[in-house]
Amino acid sequence: MENRPIVDVENEIIDEFSVFEDWMDKYEYIIELGKSVPVIDQEQKTEENLIKGCQSRVWLSSEFRDGRIWFAADSDAIITKGIISLLVRVFNGRTPQEILSSDFSFVEKIGLKDNLSPTRANGLVSMIKQIKNYAVAYSAK
Repeated sequence: MENRPIVDVENEIIDEFSVFEDWMDKYEYIIELGKSVPVIDQEQKTEENLIKGCQSRVWLSSEFRDGRIWFAADSDAIITKGIISLLVRVFNGRTPQEILSSDFSFVEKIGLKDNLSPTRANGLVSMIKQIKNYAVAYSAK
């Protein structure tokens, strides 16, 4: 796995989003990104992996291996699947410390939070919180 700094991956995403003029194009791109998320195994679609606070159903599982956290995710809503794929892209294979020291500012910089419905924005906050919760749990190991 290439281990580029989180900020490099975030800047790459910011650059990708900057080529789109309007939010309909950005939504289309998010939908495309959702097709690339590491898919969660069916047996991982449990209540325990279900993110609370999302209007749609979003599952996020994690595995702690060699000091790094590996994520897999899925959602029953295509936009939400794209949103979680962005987070997985940035934070997959990171150490708990890397995740905990991230400010997740790329979410603001691409305008995602401002252009989501309130329920989706709440879901985004819940996804970020869950990623941080996994990082906290694994940092104790």
